[in-house]
Amino acid sequence: MALSEHDRIPEHALAWHRAGKRAALATVVQTWGSAPRPVGAQLAISGEAEIMGSVSGGCVESAVVVEAMEAMEDGRGRILEFGVSDEEAFAVGLACGGTIRVMVEPVGADGGRGEGWEEATLAALCEARAAGEAVGVITETEGGWARRLVGYEAAAERFDADRSGFEPEHPGRFVAVHNPPLRLAIVGAAHIAQPLTLMAKATGYAVSVIDPREAFASEARFPGERLSHDWPDTALAAHGIDLRTAVVTLSHDPKIDDPALAAAIRSPAFYIGALGSTRTHARRAERLASAGFSAAEIARIDAPIGADIGARSPAEIAVSVMAEMTERLRRPATRPGAAGAGDAAAEPAEALS
Repeated sequence: MALSEHDRIPEHALAWHRAGKRAALATVVQTWGSAPRPVGAQLAISGEAEIMGSVSGGCVESAVVVEAMEAMEDGRGRILEFGVSDEEAFAVGLACGGTIRVMVEPVGADGGRGEGWEEATLAALCEARAAGEAVGVITETEGGWARRLVGYEAAAERFDADRSGFEPEHPGRFVAVHNPPLRLAIVGAAHIAQPLTLMAKATGYAVSVIDPREAFASEARFPGERLSHDWPDTALAAHGIDLRTAVVTLSHDPKIDDPALAAAIRSPAFYIGALGSTRTHARRAERLASAGFSAAEIARIDAPIGADIGARSPAEIAVSVMAEMTERLRRPATRPGAAGAGDAAAEPAEALS
């Protein structure tokens, strides 16, 4: 699965290491106050002072690079702390009022205590990311800096919340979450699809527009976008649906929407939304039930689509869809059929920090 260049931080570190330049990875492991970058944000540093990524939006990068160079020399991992009250941090620009802790790990270093990443482990992480797998890295920062890769089941709550952090019951154990990229499959190139495509891309989604009607899914209406004129079931099979995929159907045509919904509700998609009134959805549910889908499967569909904000125009409806989709992503307990769905207040992601 293609990753955006700015997301390929471990990949750059591995490439620099293999090119003989040496490398280190820096990761934000804790934040307090108004921190500029979230926990899990990474910066790759080469032995030639090349960098990719960010741990502070530019505030402390120069200080981290210096520490990374030293880590490449002595092979020792370290955790740094920067805050607005720290003279060094203020000198390099951390004036946002927050405090951050940054873990610096050399790659393949064999000097000192041997606390660097093993090349094979970093390569396995990069391979899993390229395959679109949910993969976590558990680092024991106390007692040897051992690392191991884990799958979704080992930290499902963290993967669902997209939240890296230290484990409360194991203060020295840091879990770095590497989720697949966010993707949105829009089925039905209706008028709502145009602003929704732009909003989703601005929010970090890779968007595909699927509609067998070439006049609708045209380059003129969706310039530069990924378009498919296959029937939705075929297109979605080629697209793939994983736990970081949202599927929305907007055509109002059962011949187009129903095959897409049939594919989506038996997939790990985190959000499935369908345009249409309550009566339209009731008829849709009847068709799906007749096709053999269970009530629980059909209940995974958010319909009528979007958060209830009184939206009327295509752009406003797109805003409502993005709002609902974001809530389903960031607060998994709100997903239809999830434990706790419908509660007045879903557990915020911050509770996992």
